[in-house]
Amino acid sequence: MADDKDVLRDVWFGRIPTCFTLNQDEVTEREAEPYYLLLPRVSYLTLVTDKVKKHFHKVMRAEDVEEMWFEYEGTPLKWHYPIGVLFDLHASNTVLPWSIIVHFKNFPDRDLLHCPSNSVIEAHFMSSIKEADALKHKSQVVNDMQKKDHKQLWMGLQNDKFDQFWAMNRKLMEYSTEDGGFRYIPFRIYQTTSDRPFIQKLFRPVSADGSMHTLGDLLKEMDPTALPNEGGQKRYQVVIHGIEPLLETPLQWLSEHLSHPDNFLHICIIPTPTD
Repeated sequence: MADDKDVLRDVWFGRIPTCFTLNQDEVTEREAEPYYLLLPRVSYLTLVTDKVKKHFHKVMRAEDVEEMWFEYEGTPLKWHYPIGVLFDLHASNTVLPWSIIVHFKNFPDRDLLHCPSNSVIEAHFMSSIKEADALKHKSQVVNDMQKKDHKQLWMGLQNDKFDQFWAMNRKLMEYSTEDGGFRYIPFRIYQTTSDRPFIQKLFRPVSADGSMHTLGDLLKEMDPTALPNEGGQKRYQVVIHGIEPLLETPLQWLSEHLSHPDNFLHICIIPTPTD
């Protein structure tokens, strides 16, 4: 892959200042102070909030504590989506810090998956990596890896170790020069205006005539409403990792440099703020 290591590093170390506040309906023995944390965009809520849990447990009785879950402005936050995706989708045009409400009761089973332990997060993360490699390399790279290599990917994410993760992940980003890119681009497109969770279909990075497909080409096929209309009016923002890449950016480059650690390109389409 092209060695734009600064881009990879900037993506990895992206942080969102966040204020966690206990839901006012929770039973506490004394007032619960809010808890502030810089959340890594590329991680998962349930992986990086042990300190939040311990902070609020101090003011609660054990019998009042069930599984912790999070909510933003009435929307339960899906822990199996990367943190950056949750922020871009639900809160990208709000004032920082991001205000998240913490719950220990009334887990919303219809909206969220249970997450009893880190092994559940690991299983979800590794299944995403395997799915992405099936699209990119017919699973050849991930199948050639040993168990310890899979573990290195996971431990790199869990412990926030950029070099440890990328020493292994770069293998998943390679392709032959004759192919000119991956077989298919692993991507998910999220829309706040849609009932479906996300769009995910097969899409090649290189067109039949050998030219590189761009982000605009992908949107034209998957969600044309996201593109500016003929009058040039921009109704939606197309956001990846909190930025709006140019629609002319080659999809292959985006996949190599702006994918999350799960190897998917997570693209959020949000209405352009009116103010």
